[in-house]
Amino acid sequence: MEEFMLPCLNKQLFGFDCLGCGAQRAFVMVFQGEFVAAFKMFPAIYTIFLLLLFVFTNLFFKFKGDWYVKVGLIVLNAVIIIGAYFYKMSFLIN
Repeated sequence: MEEFMLPCLNKQLFGFDCLGCGAQRAFVMVFQGEFVAAFKMFPAIYTIFLLLLFVFTNLFFKFKGDWYVKVGLIVLNAVIIIGAYFYKMSFLIN
């Protein structure tokens, strides 16, 4: 499956991971049933699934305050992605 994945341009050009490195592999791991490995590869994978599920559901079912839920999930994903990136980079430096 790895031969069909897009390479990370940032890693090829600059030699270090980008914020999204591991997302494709984590996505595949989830569908292969490797849930813990997927989380270790890209910790925001499950909150991204939650966001996508909410956005898709919200296309058909509108409710008051849905915008706040979307923004909250987006901010949560951003915090997890940035936090995981700095955590991963701190181990590469040491």
